Amino acid sequence: MAVSDPTAEVELSLLSGGARLVIGCDEVGRGAVAGPVAVGMAGYYAGLGEHPAGLRDSKLVSEKKRALLDPLVREWAPYTAVGMASAAEVDELGIVPALALAGKRALARLHEAGADIAGSIILLDGSHDWLSPALTHPLDVRTRVKADRDCVSVAAASIVAKVERDTLMCARDLEFPGYGWAKNKGYGAPTHLAAVTELGLSPEHRKTWLTAYV
Repeated sequence: MAVSDPTAEVELSLLSGGARLVIGCDEVGRGAVAGPVAVGMAGYYAGLGEHPAGLRDSKLVSEKKRALLDPLVREWAPYTAVGMASAAEVDELGIVPALALAGKRALARLHEAGADIAGSIILLDGSHDWLSPALTHPLDVRTRVKADRDCVSVAAASIVAKVERDTLMCARDLEFPGYGWAKNKGYGAPTHLAAVTELGLSPEHRKTWLTAYV
């Protein structure tokens, strides 16, 4: 079944309704057993222009293509940011509150860059608003199933989040060699779990997710 490219149809509709900025939001690393969870955000506003060719949800794009798209996305959409919550924070808070914390950090970075957060609509991929519980002041958060596939702002957010987290996990692979993070990016690949059995847990592992190895 062919996958259609994302469009700005949803974003333009929200802008026509009065929003000053539509901030697409997507998360990466929710199911990993090591490393942080990351939340990407990309702002879409009137006059932004045509999005980069080949932009799609990060899961539908090869690693090589994602690396090429990342700088193009950041140039196209100046309001982009990635927030992260560490493995220790995932252990302490649980995955959903950690996601919310990472999202709050991404919003703070957008605010520092000059984005009008209060006048924005946040377009969140999925059906569950996990972001709002972490916000000090309520924002207009809209959920949409398959937004990462259909909406350019969310697809852009998924690309920047995936590339930034992958880059971090490659760096952590040099810091904690043997787990294969440059390839598995902290997910529970058989070779990764075998290395945990042999080497034990690192500070980057989510210990509450690997109780059999503690």
